[in-house]
Amino acid sequence: MRRIGYYICAILLTLSVSMPAFAQDAQADNLLGWWLFDSEKDEIGNWSDIDLHGAELKDGQLIVETGRWAHALEYSGPDIEEKTLMTWVALDSLDPTAGSALTLDKASEDQFNAIVYAERQPKQWMSGSSWFHRTEDFPDAHNENKEGEMVYLAFTYEDKGGTYKITGYRNGENLGSYEKGEIKTWPTDDAEIIWGKRHTNGLDGPGDLNAHIEESRIYSVALTEDEVNDMELGTLSVDPQGKLATRWAKLKAK
Repeated sequence: MRRIGYYICAILLTLSVSMPAFAQDAQADNLLGWWLFDSEKDEIGNWSDIDLHGAELKDGQLIVETGRWAHALEYSGPDIEEKTLMTWVALDSLDPTAGSALTLDKASEDQFNAIVYAERQPKQWMSGSSWFHRTEDFPDAHNENKEGEMVYLAFTYEDKGGTYKITGYRNGENLGSYEKGEIKTWPTDDAEIIWGKRHTNGLDGPGDLNAHIEESRIYSVALTEDEVNDMELGTLSVDPQGKLATRWAKLKAK
């Protein structure tokens, strides 16, 4: 029995060393959308396939440029109020364009939150929103200074007694928080996800982004700072439907 126990312990130790850390499974049940950009599909299944408006899917990335963007227009998941917007993005140009690396937009009216580049301050990411109702500059905002650098961004939107507490993170570092804007709802059948444009009015809208986007996620909760810091590109192991993700192997092969 001791020998069997020894072998079991040895196998578990080997697995713990050889497998990636799966702390990224935190809040996996609250994933509303997950895009790996190997195809037009959302891995969770709540969103329709991505429509490419000049943007391109290539080598597991979504490439957006001035005048070239993408969106997933139809949503069938639960109503959205609290949330976390999360994306991994490399800027191809540092020039200000006021476009978004990930936007949650209401299809029927002007109501959005977005990870926006350089709309108010040059070279800074900010939480964009309709008429700036949920927008302030982050107290410790970072100035981007390198094109082609893959950056991990997570913006959390927490309900603080009917008002949003919005916190920004860049590569896990806290950019600061502020409280602004009443809680809004993005309901089933009336939400879209956008990359490139800041928001849309039908099939057009303001803002552009010149970037390669590696992965995007949206959660139905405001992740904690520890949960944000535990996330790593491509290492989410299991989605809520129980399918094993193959992204880790793909990234290791690069």
